[in-house]
Amino acid sequence: PPAVGGSKKSAKKNAKEGINSRLNLVMKSGKYTLGYKTVLKSLRSGKSKLVIICNNCPPLRKSEIEYYAMLGKTGVHHYS
Repeated sequence: PPAVGGSKKSAKKNAKEGINSRLNLVMKSGKYTLGYKTVLKSLRSGKSKLVIICNNCPPLRKSEIEYYAMLGKTGVHHYS
């Protein structure tokens, strides 16, 4: 019998397209900050809802952002 269902690649592609379209929407709204220092400031003040970390972020910096996000109960997404 033929295989039923989608592959993992198509699921990953759909998830990435979903993230990209939502990121585009956020960029249009203007409610975002870019950069390490401003992200830490918004995490400390509790104003952030989600942090997106790029795949080439240094490990120490990444762990520090994740730590502050965990303290502030903020979501973290690793963008690759």
